[in-house]
Amino acid sequence: MDMIKQKSAPVLIGLGLLYFTSCSSNDDKGGAIANTDSPVLVTLGTPSASGQDGINVSGQVEASETANISTRVMGYITKLTVKVGDHVNKGQLIATISNQDILAKRAQAEAAIAEAEAALKNAQKDEERFTALYNQQSATAKELENMTLQYNAAKSRVESAKQMRNEVNAMLAYTSLTAPFTGMVTQKWMDAGSMANPGMPIITIEEKGSYQVSASVPESEIGQVKKADRVDVRIQSLDRSFKGTISQINPSSQFTGGQYIIKISIPEKEKEGLYAGMYANVSIASAITPKSSTDAVLVPVSSIVRRDQLTGLYTVSGNNTALLRWVRLGKTIGDQVEVKTGLAKTESFIASTDGKLYNGAPIKLK
Repeated sequence: MDMIKQKSAPVLIGLGLLYFTSCSSNDDKGGAIANTDSPVLVTLGTPSASGQDGINVSGQVEASETANISTRVMGYITKLTVKVGDHVNKGQLIATISNQDILAKRAQAEAAIAEAEAALKNAQKDEERFTALYNQQSATAKELENMTLQYNAAKSRVESAKQMRNEVNAMLAYTSLTAPFTGMVTQKWMDAGSMANPGMPIITIEEKGSYQVSASVPESEIGQVKKADRVDVRIQSLDRSFKGTISQINPSSQFTGGQYIIKISIPEKEKEGLYAGMYANVSIASAITPKSSTDAVLVPVSSIVRRDQLTGLYTVSGNNTALLRWVRLGKTIGDQVEVKTGLAKTESFIASTDGKLYNGAPIKLK
């Protein structure tokens, strides 16, 4: 028994060493896997302070004249001659609506006119004959009066029939839809074969070259905006800036949530290359400078992270990893937003990234 115990002891020791070596090897492999996450390339930014004396709002390029082409009659669309993007001239035919029933009514009106005119000729002859008889003292004044009344009634029936024809022609005009001005088709709401209903748009046309900028000004600052004021307009997508003039100020904010809509005219030479819907940043000079304008901390809107009702942005931790910082935002000024709390003026943040960030992700500066 002692010999067996002495031989088994080295075997157990060897198995134990083999086990610990295996565990150590697995631990090393696990550590290597954990460190295989490649750093995400990021670009850092620092908040910018708003030192501008004025009002900064966002707006959009729009056509100053837009028309939704619709009809006053119900019927199938038999022809649609334009599509989105087509240029149309004033008076050009755009669509036609089925009009067989209206044509039938016009034929009835024409027949009624012919009948009324025949009756009028007969009444006129009677009136002329009884006038002659009255002058010869062969007819009484009462008989002449009756003939005159019949003649006047016949004239009224002719006029009534003609007005019925005018009404039918007016309805018939709504079955051939034409462009009210020269412009471009921007929307097509229906196709040929669809049922057109009164008031429902079929085509939308925008007047070519009649662009303006529409912007919303909060009620706290609308008192500083005056008509004919010169403003700075920047179209971010085109990297273009120009001067505009406030042409209209909406005096009511009933349906705009406390925002007052202003219209800004664009110089003719600056309209080239613009499209309706482009976003614009508008800077309006003001004699009153808000107290917080020089203290505002601004960051790009694109750097903000939203999680349900929370807003935040990524900063850099001491271990060179991404750190999500929750912040409270203020007003949006163009493509920047004010950070009220959560970020110091001199503190860096991650402005852009080449990959997907998460809290604790390793990062590398570009």
